[in-house]
Amino acid sequence: MKNVGDEFSQQLKKNNWAKDYQQLIREAFADQEVKQFLNENKEQLSKSELLRSASKVYEFVTVKKRLEKGEEVPVPGYKPKLVLNNHLIEVAYVPSEQLLASKKQQEIRSRVHSLNMPKAIKAAQLSDYDLNGREEVAAAAGNFIEEYITDPRKFIQGMYLQGSFGVGKTFLLGAIANGLAEEGFHSTLLHFPSFAVEIKNAISDGGTLTMIESVKKAPVLMLDDLGADQLSSWLRDDVLGVILQYRMQEELPTFFSSNLSMKELQDQYLTINNRGEAEPLKARRIMERIRFLAKEYTVIGRNRRLS
Repeated sequence: MKNVGDEFSQQLKKNNWAKDYQQLIREAFADQEVKQFLNENKEQLSKSELLRSASKVYEFVTVKKRLEKGEEVPVPGYKPKLVLNNHLIEVAYVPSEQLLASKKQQEIRSRVHSLNMPKAIKAAQLSDYDLNGREEVAAAAGNFIEEYITDPRKFIQGMYLQGSFGVGKTFLLGAIANGLAEEGFHSTLLHFPSFAVEIKNAISDGGTLTMIESVKKAPVLMLDDLGADQLSSWLRDDVLGVILQYRMQEELPTFFSSNLSMKELQDQYLTINNRGEAEPLKARRIMERIRFLAKEYTVIGRNRRLS
């Protein structure tokens, strides 16, 4: 298409279009992307077809310039693209790189189902985990992700993260969940004390069974802050026990975080119920399931909540 700009200017004059509009159209057709598009499709566009397509070319260049300036555009999140339709130029709007990246991030986050978990876990990444004195636990987390994505049907022990307040146990659980989500796998993270309250509240409307079913069948389950509340015999045996029994039988990966060691969890939290009664045999049964499902790791470090 030789001398498109000059030939098009002549066509504009013949049609008696206003000088200001003529100038705007000439500038639009001088755009480098427009020139390239016209050159690639020169065999399919006549002068009259170019003239009929002028407003679309102007629309394309105008919206493109607005995007470059960061201004509002008719279709937020989308960018214009020139296309040929029946020998006429049209403008199609396609997702921008930013929108595609945002949608991908939303899709990844949708694979992590959480209940009353800190907002910060949504952005938790293993690469951001402070390794100072915690190389072993970080390596174990990375190994789990790698093994799981290699063969999600194979049973892999989860992790029981034990440590003081604010040392990063919950962050690490979130980082593992997000690492799995990036590879297309789903996880469920529960703040166990909050879950215990919600499941007790669901008794009146008969919703406990549905909640238990949903949690126990999660592909990867993470129970955060286990041992932080008082546990009734019903919650221990008919909720936690049922969940863990199913996951042990089905060999489903399960993670825990707690301020208590496994021994303390058994001797204190699981043995003494909320009425002060000691039930060591039942506690031992629950603990057998936890030990089968997860290996204990001690997480050290300063309390980051006080920083």
